[in-house]
Amino acid sequence: MAGERQARLGDRIRVVLAERLEKGLRDPRLGFVTITDVRVTGDLQHASVFYTVLGSDEEREASAQALKSATGMLRSELGKHLNVRLTPSLEFIPDALPDTAGHIADLLREARERDEAVAGIAAAASYAGEADPYVKPREADEDDA
Repeated sequence: MAGERQARLGDRIRVVLAERLEKGLRDPRLGFVTITDVRVTGDLQHASVFYTVLGSDEEREASAQALKSATGMLRSELGKHLNVRLTPSLEFIPDALPDTAGHIADLLREARERDEAVAGIAAAASYAGEADPYVKPREADEDDA
């Protein structure tokens, strides 16, 4: 039951924060931020907010600073929208999902290229001995002889 409540609260926090960020903050450093996941502790006192930023490394760093400075305002906004006794503290963590997905895509591309190279080598290859090395039962006409 506690896990279900954590999940519901995490989903609600994600929605409220996403709506607030969509309206915009008055911080020019904030770039195009997407809230990817929210994980709430078992006692509902702390929420880890995972986010991604579309842009360069400098824009990611600037957005991280903007979110860090706006944490208090975002927490008070959460307090208005959540029906909980204590508003959880917020910790913004950059999500490594896009970087990991790019790395996996590169690995899959490399594996596909290697498979194509092996298939090309196999197409031009010939058998070292007979094409069918297995012994087959003798034909009926050979038994008569």
